[in-house]
Amino acid sequence: MLAWIGIGANLGDARANVLDAIERLALVCGVRMVRASSLYRTAPIDSSGDDYVNAVAAIETELAPHALLVALHGIEQAHGRERPYRNAPRTLDLDLLLYGDVTVNDAPTLVVPHPRMHERAFVLVPLAELARDLAPELRIPGHGPLATLLLGVAGQAIERLPPAQPSDTA
Repeated sequence: MLAWIGIGANLGDARANVLDAIERLALVCGVRMVRASSLYRTAPIDSSGDDYVNAVAAIETELAPHALLVALHGIEQAHGRERPYRNAPRTLDLDLLLYGDVTVNDAPTLVVPHPRMHERAFVLVPLAELARDLAPELRIPGHGPLATLLLGVAGQAIERLPPAQPSDTA
């Protein structure tokens, strides 16, 4: 199953946390990393704190949605993720955005497609970057074509970050 994972952080070394999450995701049993997007910077929405670093990863997985969510939470916990209140700043946030064209409504535990993803440039822009090659006609179940949804977030500020330089990772 092709699944799409949203990745974000705004505490600590957010860039390093996002890159580490991508590496850890590729090591999950039952997951094969297809590709990760560029990194993007965005201001917090309905939250406070520093700007976020965001990305999206496309994976092939044998895991069922709930099992994949457990694996994502394990990666978050390895980064010291705490959930003191809704939309709190975070060391790492991993969200199951899409799981093929399957919909899941097991709120509050798991909802796929991820709620509000269709309203967020920090999700749609990196998703579109990957979808150009992997799924050009990608549709968000219940919301429509990705290309159309991008028009609705065109006014949201998002900055593509340059790739990490060798001195950045030393």
